[in-house]
Order: sequence, then structure tokens, then C-alpha cells
Amino acid sequence: MKTSIATVSISGELPEKLQAIAAAGFDGVEIFENDFLTFGGTPQEVGAMVADHGLEITVFQPFRDFEALPEPQRQKAFDRAERKFDLMGELGTDLVLVCSNVSPLARGGVDRAAADFHELGERAAKRNIRVGYEALAWGRHISDHRDAWEIVRRADHPNIGLILDSFHTLSRKIDPESIRAIPGDKIFLVQLADAPLIDMDLLYWSRHFRNMPGEGDLPVVPFMRAVAATGYDGPLSLEIFNDQFRAGSPRAIANDGHRSLLYLMDEVARVEPQLAISVPAMPPRIEVNNIEFVEFTADEEDGEKLAKLLRTMGFRRAGKHRSKDVTLYTQGGIHLVINTEREGLAHSCFITHGTSAYAIGLRVSDARATLERASVLGAKMFEQAVGPGELKIPAIRGVGGGVLYFIDDKSELKDVWDLEFEAVGEQETAEDAGLTGVDHLAQTMNYEEMLTWLLFYRSIFATEKSPMVDVPDPSGLVRSQVIENASGSLRLTLNGAENRRTLAGHFIAETFGSSVQHVAFSSSDVVNSAEQMQSAGFSVLEITPNYYDDLEARFDLDPEFLATLKSLNILYDKDDHGEYLQFYSTNFGEGFFIEVVERRGGYRGFGAANAPFRIAAQKRSIRRPSMPSI
Repeated sequence: MKTSIATVSISGELPEKLQAIAAAGFDGVEIFENDFLTFGGTPQEVGAMVADHGLEITVFQPFRDFEALPEPQRQKAFDRAERKFDLMGELGTDLVLVCSNVSPLARGGVDRAAADFHELGERAAKRNIRVGYEALAWGRHISDHRDAWEIVRRADHPNIGLILDSFHTLSRKIDPESIRAIPGDKIFLVQLADAPLIDMDLLYWSRHFRNMPGEGDLPVVPFMRAVAATGYDGPLSLEIFNDQFRAGSPRAIANDGHRSLLYLMDEVARVEPQLAISVPAMPPRIEVNNIEFVEFTADEEDGEKLAKLLRTMGFRRAGKHRSKDVTLYTQGGIHLVINTEREGLAHSCFITHGTSAYAIGLRVSDARATLERASVLGAKMFEQAVGPGELKIPAIRGVGGGVLYFIDDKSELKDVWDLEFEAVGEQETAEDAGLTGVDHLAQTMNYEEMLTWLLFYRSIFATEKSPMVDVPDPSGLVRSQVIENASGSLRLTLNGAENRRTLAGHFIAETFGSSVQHVAFSSSDVVNSAEQMQSAGFSVLEITPNYYDDLEARFDLDPEFLATLKSLNILYDKDDHGEYLQFYSTNFGEGFFIEVVERRGGYRGFGAANAPFRIAAQKRSIRRPSMPSI
């Protein structure tokens, strides 16, 4: 499988784009005409620059408003085509994309268009050039790949073929199964793009909101399965028009693009293994059994403050690392680690971000397979010096430069807590507060990063995404997207901040980058947990009485139950499947906090309706802090 991406998909000047595309591992590049026209060099210099990066020009595009024109516009269109053929010869490419006519002068008619393309094919053949015809979703007469294919079929010329674009097909809800009837050798190029489902004008949707396969909501996998069934073995090329991408890092967007193509083709090959699809070998998406641990970095002073907080939550000091300043705290199935080392990544993260949850450990089906899949998909590997008696735990870099560690039950990694930690006895054993596990982690980032990390998690782990929601903050909106697996053993909320005045934006600005902003622990009985923790000195986030008045009106709760919720500052939500109870700590430092939740019945949400009340309470808490900063 050869991979390609259009220059229009990423930001920067043409040399910068080509450098990023090559570094990401692409084989080819689509030269978008505007990128060429705004570059100061000659066509020959562009062609040489592409070759110097080890790339080939997949296609030159677009050539607009060609077919089915009246005279004299028809002759002028052929003259324009000849000049484009001259330019292509100098660039060193043999394929041009002709998109369906949108001119009001276009007359339409399949036979008229086919005749024009036959003549264009004759002219192209003299230059050893191929012409690919693409149906624009908003084309004046041709807006469906089936009609475009009929024109190509009737043109009946070896130098005339079809170009398929997933957005143009799927945005119009055309059944991609119709592609299977097209001979693979008549498909000259396949362009791929995903997009969120938005009800808007097709042209505006296409020009501003496309994204990488796997980041949106279009059925790109069925589309690609149909393409593969034709026997097509040419390049797969990304053509992404997205305002966010055009303002982002060329290197990061190019890396995302390459990852998305590998992920897409791996998914296609696993659904229909009988199709001859060339894709790098990798294990299937990884099953996550649970969040095994969360590791905090701190200095000695903040580490002790954090330890005191954990004791109010019912955690007990269970182990001391055999060779490092690292302490283990446990409760139920939860492992929390406080790292106060003065060297290594943990210390670097402390210097940069302050006290923070910089590392996450996931218990997976196969740790080595996880590392292998992540490596193929371009994740950054993480290794640091291993001391005597320590395990080398497979790991990759994650959000904000943090680390994801992988533990499994099929190797010595299963004994990591016994092998690396010495058991310690508490002088005053904390009383268990009924916390059983990590329900979810909330990672806060700049909004521009959200699609990158969405694709990162979805491509490596067996997870799916929920629709993005807007969370109101008194100072703006925060975009939130949930990623979780079918069993609920891995739940992540990605929260994108667009300005620093929101609580999420303040957290990013003050801690110098994306990170875990809160950890939510599951409880078997949240009322009991709240009573136990608050009696031990846990500083709970205070919710206004107005919230509980509204709660009574919305859900008609039992008065005694409502009074209990109010007295303990527990928030409540309910859907058709079950109930959700949650309470929060006050803010620590510049916005890190803790949540405790209880899920009753089949509730799968995260209490989104309560978020505005929680955020408002947290902002009040920041103005009058009630707990020492960690």
C-alpha cells in the first residue's frame, strides 16, 4: 500500500510541507495547484525537491470546469488542459485530477461529457499523461461517483479513469457498495477523508471540517472495503480541508495522517481478510482490562501533602520502592504511586508541570503486543535506565509528554508490585472508604490537540468515541469527547480548551501543557464513601443549594434521599439506563481535582448535565481556597 497526502492538508510553505510529509513516512504527495503557484521556484525545482525527499507526485490537482461546455468555452478548456499538461511534464507527474464541472455554463449530458473526455484522453496519451475524473458532491450535473464512472466508461479511453473521494461519496449518503462494480484498473486514485456529521452546505462542510479517517463519523471503513474489493492497488491519499489543521504543526498533522491510513487499512483487512490488502503487520487493537495505576510526580513537600490527602480518602501506604523515592498507596483495586525522585522523567515533569499525574499504567491483554502495535502506528517509545531488580516495563509517550505503561498477566510484569516494592506497615492504617477502582481519567488539552489524541487512543486500543459535547464554563466553552471500551474498563474524557479563562484553559496555562486534570474513582456506595472521607478531613467541593432545588424539580427524588445528597455535596444524574452519583474535591494547585462516582444500573455517561455546576463551584473555590496547594 502506497500512502500519499495532499499539500492542502497541512500548514506551512511548500518546502516545509514536503519535509513534514516525508518525515511522517508517506510515499507520495498530491501537489495542490495553489501551493505550487505561491511557491517561488520553477516546476523543475518543485519536482526535484519532491524527489530529494524520497517522494513521488501522486497527482497534480485540481483542473476545474472542463467537461460539457459550449463553444467557445469548450475550446478554451482544452487549451487550458494543454498548458496543464506542459506543467505536469516539468513537474514530473503523469496524473491530473479533473473535478466535475460546477460552472453555470455547463450543459450536462453523459454522452457529451464522455466525448470531451475521450478527446482529452487522446491528447493526454501523446504526453503519457493519465486523467482522473472525480465527482464533486456539489457538481452542477455530476455529483455522484456512479455517474462519473458512467462517463469514464463511455469515454472508453485507457488514459481516462476514475478518482474516488470518500467525502464526496459518503457526505451524500451514497451506498459505497456500488463501488464494487467498478474495475480496479479504471480507478486511478483513491482520496480519503472523514468528517463529523454536521447538517450544513456540502461545499462549506467539505472545505472546513474534513478530518483524518477515524477522527470523524463517516463510514470510511465500508467505503475502503468496497474499494479494496475492486482489486485497486494504487495509492491511498488524504485530501483534508480543515481550518484547524491549516493552523497546526505540519509535522504533527502529517504524523496523524500517516497513522490514520495505517489504522484504516488494518481495520479493513481484519473485517475482510480475503481481500489482498497490503498493510504493515501489527497485532489487533489492544484490549484494556483496567487502569492499573496512576503515578504522580512531586517534590518531598508536595508529596507529603498528597499522601495526607490520600489518607483522607481511605488509601493506605502499602509499599516503598526498593531503590527509588517512590511510594505506593492502595485501596480496593486501585494503585496510586507518588514519585519524588530528583532525576529521570518524573522529575523533569515536576519541573515543567509541578505536582501532576504524569504516568498511567494500563493492564492489557499483551504488553509486548501493545508496544508493537503502537510502534507501527508511529507512537513514540519511552525507555529510561532500569536499576537492579527492576522490571523493564513497556511504555510509550502520551498526552502532554507523559507516559503510558503496559502491564499484563502473561509475563513477570504481573508481579510488578511484589518485585519492585517492599511492603510497609502503616502506623495508623487508614479506614477503607469503599473505593474500588479508577472509573475514568480526564485529560485536558488545547482544543487543537483533541483529534490527535482521539486518533492515538482509537488506533491503538479497542475503544470507540462518543459524540463531542460542549461543556459550558462561565468564561467560555470546553469541548469534551469520551473514549471508552465496550466493558467500561477504560474510560477517558478528552477536554479541549479554547481560551485560558475557562477552568480547563487555566489549568493548561498554569501547568504548562496538557495533562491529567482529574482522576475519578469508582465507589460501591458513594454516600458511605462521602461520609467516611469527609469525616476523615477530605475537603469536598461545595455545591449551591439552588442546584438541589432544581434537582428536586427535575427528578422528583425522595426528600430524604435528596437531603442526604445535599448534606454531602453529592451531584446526581439519571438516564433511561440508570443513575449516576458523584462528588468532587476542592481544587489543588492550578486546577487538578478528584472525583468519586457510583454508577447504578446501566448508566454509561459522565454526569455532563452537572458539569456547569461543578465548574462554577470550582471557580468559587479557587477564589477562596480551602485546601493547601499540592
